[in-house]
Amino acid sequence: MSSSPGSSSPARPRRAVRLGSWSVRPAPRAPAVCLGLAVTGFVVAVLAISTGEFTVPVPDVLHALFGQGTPVAELIVGKLRAPRVVTGLLVGAAFGVSGAIFQSLTRNPLGSPDFIGFTAGASTGGILAVVSGGTAVHVAGGALAGCVATALLVYGLAFRRGVRGYRLVLVGIGANALLVAVNSYLLTRANINDAATAGAWLTGSLSGRGWDHAIPVGVAVAVLLPVCAYVSRPMRMIEMGDDAARAMGINVEGVRAAAVVAGVLLCGVATAAAGPVVFVALAAPQLARRLARSPGVSMTTAALTGAVLLTAADLAGQRVFAPVQLPVGVLTAAIGGVYLALLLRKDRH
Repeated sequence: MSSSPGSSSPARPRRAVRLGSWSVRPAPRAPAVCLGLAVTGFVVAVLAISTGEFTVPVPDVLHALFGQGTPVAELIVGKLRAPRVVTGLLVGAAFGVSGAIFQSLTRNPLGSPDFIGFTAGASTGGILAVVSGGTAVHVAGGALAGCVATALLVYGLAFRRGVRGYRLVLVGIGANALLVAVNSYLLTRANINDAATAGAWLTGSLSGRGWDHAIPVGVAVAVLLPVCAYVSRPMRMIEMGDDAARAMGINVEGVRAAAVVAGVLLCGVATAAAGPVVFVALAAPQLARRLARSPGVSMTTAALTGAVLLTAADLAGQRVFAPVQLPVGVLTAAIGGVYLALLLRKDRH
């Protein structure tokens, strides 16, 4: 039966791609969006390395990155600016993927580590290390340990014949409120120097970050991102309901536990490297989903969006308000506040 001249022809279904035992229909916009985000991230990174009190021309930046620059350029690029930029890219990617995991598990756009207590738990661990007179390594270890301990507590309290998304969110919100109160108490009891140090760390900053900060995050992302990519397909099935996922042969609790472990470790490592930078884990997955126009969130797209968002915010904090430099956490909090207001406004209609 022929269609009328004014009618549109039906959309052709996307061809499925076989990946082992899974059959995947790739979204047509996803590769283009990932390519665009990667190019944007590279441009932002080069601008961040090139500009500053001492400007390094872009060709000199590129030469220095490949070890063929002048001694001055290699010092500025390789020792001072590149570690900060690389740390920002990796931390943003880690937060983006962590947020995507928990928003998928909870089936809630507000189900990010910022709201369900994991970031607050990492903050508690970091503050305890600061007030105990610990070094930067102790603060990072305390943040990671606090994040993992909070996740175990929240997951254990939310577990009742499995973990439902709404129960994880409710328990997480309660744990977050309790931990925020604990953090405030610790700051009031600390001496003024420790309180100032802890307050600066709680803002979230990439200032002074070196390769010793970037390398652990890079290792964590390299190890955990493939795990997240592997479980992303069954996680989308779980979003349709546990019973439907089990009917398709998916080990729901196994997939959920693996995803939680990966998401918690990514959040903890990122917080250990840069402090509790807020709202990146909240906004990056939703921005990625809207850019790709897909019903679910691709882990790769979320990682690239988080990397670009955090690095661009850090660049803006350094250059827009010069000579004053703002911590990256201040910029991400402002961006996240606007995003949250728009999200709530959209839900009203």
